[in-house]
Amino acid sequence: MTEHLYYYDSFLYEFDAEIVDTSVAADSRAGVVLDRTAFYPASGGQVFDTGWIVAPGGGPKLRVAEVVEREDGTVLHLLERAEVLEKGTRIRGLIDGGRRRDHMQQHSGQHVLSAAFVRLFSMPTVSFHMGAEYCSIDLDTNTLTAGQVEAAEALANEVIAEDRPVEVRFVTQAEARELGLRKLPPAERDQLRLIDVRDFDLTACGGTHVRSTGQIGCILLRKTEKVRQGWRVEFVCGQRAVSAARRDYTILTEAAGRLSSHTAEVPQQVSKMQDDLRALRKAGEQLLAEIAELSADRLLAKAQGRRVVVCTFAERDLTFIKLLAQKLTRQSPEVVALLGSTSGAPALVFACSPGMPTDMGALMKEALAKLGGRGGGSKDMAQGGPQQVARMNEVLAELGERLQS
Repeated sequence: MTEHLYYYDSFLYEFDAEIVDTSVAADSRAGVVLDRTAFYPASGGQVFDTGWIVAPGGGPKLRVAEVVEREDGTVLHLLERAEVLEKGTRIRGLIDGGRRRDHMQQHSGQHVLSAAFVRLFSMPTVSFHMGAEYCSIDLDTNTLTAGQVEAAEALANEVIAEDRPVEVRFVTQAEARELGLRKLPPAERDQLRLIDVRDFDLTACGGTHVRSTGQIGCILLRKTEKVRQGWRVEFVCGQRAVSAARRDYTILTEAAGRLSSHTAEVPQQVSKMQDDLRALRKAGEQLLAEIAELSADRLLAKAQGRRVVVCTFAERDLTFIKLLAQKLTRQSPEVVALLGSTSGAPALVFACSPGMPTDMGALMKEALAKLGGRGGGSKDMAQGGPQQVARMNEVLAELGERLQS
């Protein structure tokens, strides 16, 4: 079993160790097992450390790309390059300090945030996820309001501002049961590692953490959403929170500039634009309906015999020919409309007045058998997307002549 140095000092970025085993992962990556390591493996919602393994005497400096803990407690360091150092070699491990500090801020911030939701609203955290850009906790609750989110965020940041000590303790299972932990792990172990945020939170955890809450920096809650097991809260801490706030402000400032307004007025301006867009859309729909009505009158006036209307539009889309088909078949009790569009995605719409014997669905299948594509519909109306646009006029004309005969 590997000695886990990160259990005792999360700020240990360099260490000496000996290679006790070499291994090749399922994806052919080379890996080494050390007798002791400060590299944290993926566990408990926290992602793994990266860094380097350096051989003495000018040996290779190998990038550690991933760290995995096996069931027996040994830690496998997967290397970016395929070189495998020999068993028994003494090495120096170098942790990526920036990545480790980020993980400490996110993980310690999660402890404080989870404790805040418990203290204020009795909402326990059932899972924690640390991603590359944001973190999230899932809360065991049926409801979560914006006011509750803001209150938990405020309390968490108050605890951070107080710079409370964050200490590591090791206790037995029996001792842990008497200490009132926020969450007691189900696994039976001889000893539990506890993370103690002074007078605020005490929970079992094997992750890397800051020495005091002030090192978290701040906590910014970003998004909430209902999930199967409760509510998910996305958050960022420390430098991630600063970067997220800067990115948001940059976007907001750019939006305000495009709207020629102050940043505080952006929501109001967007709401006004949405209202204007809805009004324009409604006016456009009314205008399109009027055009379809006029087009139907013109086409019916030109139709002869059984009033079969055959027409293809190069500058009108599917929405228009569907509307036109409805106008044509409602204006007269015996109208068949065979309409096509080549604007955008090619489309066909066949329709007839209610009660007519012609089956539009069957007619559409016949047309698409010649033109390719897919479609279908009912006896009174059918729609399709043909593939051979060049033959569309020819096929529609043939069907129209047959219906008029």
